[in-house]
Amino acid sequence: SGLSVKRVLEGVCIPSQNGRPRNPGLQAGVGSHRPEGRGFKPELVLDDQSHMLTMNLGPIALPTNQLVLMMAMVVALFVGHLVGQRKIGGGIGNVLIDMTLIALLVARITFVAIWFETYRSSLWSAFDIRDGGFSLWAGVLAALLVALWHGWRRATLRIPLILGLAAGAFAWGVMSALLSQLERPDLPKVSLTTLSGEPADLAALAGGKPMVINLWATWCPPCRNEMPVLAAAQQRETGVQFVFVDQGEDGTTVKRYLAASGLELANVLLDSGAHFGREVGSMGLPTTLFYDANGRMVDTNVGALSTATLTSKLNRLRKPTETSNKK
Repeated sequence: SGLSVKRVLEGVCIPSQNGRPRNPGLQAGVGSHRPEGRGFKPELVLDDQSHMLTMNLGPIALPTNQLVLMMAMVVALFVGHLVGQRKIGGGIGNVLIDMTLIALLVARITFVAIWFETYRSSLWSAFDIRDGGFSLWAGVLAALLVALWHGWRRATLRIPLILGLAAGAFAWGVMSALLSQLERPDLPKVSLTTLSGEPADLAALAGGKPMVINLWATWCPPCRNEMPVLAAAQQRETGVQFVFVDQGEDGTTVKRYLAASGLELANVLLDSGAHFGREVGSMGLPTTLFYDANGRMVDTNVGALSTATLTSKLNRLRKPTETSNKK
């Protein structure tokens, strides 16, 4: 049986099929908008490889850090409701909604302000939050200020709010710590080939430089949308190695796509069995992995990158190298 549907949700492509595959993995075939081959049945995927970047919840590939945050908010809401029912006959749901909305707004505005030069040429792209561009600390600070404002206005909310947020923060910390223990930060040992069929070695290809590995497929619209951004960065960032690992397609298909798109990409490799995504625990495309000069994974992104989000991640990627060079 082959893939019957390719879903594109939240800027992430998920191969799916009718029935469970005989050989697990993201098997994507040829097609302008429809993949063929084998793929995962949409479901929560937990396998014997104890590391994951995404979890499949039905047709959605949700990054684990977002899932952890959502679960922590549920814990905060539950504890705040229990305490609030006893104290004031209600919970803190409205406060959490205010905190979330304002935190997201402030985090986005701050990120756009920091990287405004990259948004200047296309101002409408600043409203496309699918690129994942948010300033974490600006959002956290905004959320705390909203909580303080509500607590100042209504004294009866203070205890439910404090206990609810404390419980949520504790749950987030515990789950994040557990996930960090399950991560596999080293380069996975996966058999890859060049477009001409020659074996490829990622460590040798890195050559001691930081490396960005993009997992993609020609049939995936978000992959195609972000490709010009990555291609431009490969030309510009000579101190970083960019590698494009196609998932599950053959060399002819990839060559045909590159020729038709006019993209000039170096280091395009094939993962015919689509094992790379499974090794790093990502069930969605595109997935971009950031490795430092020592071959350790330091950052990830699931979904299409914009110039701003890619630049911000490259800045963090270069910092350890710059520090070591100064020493």
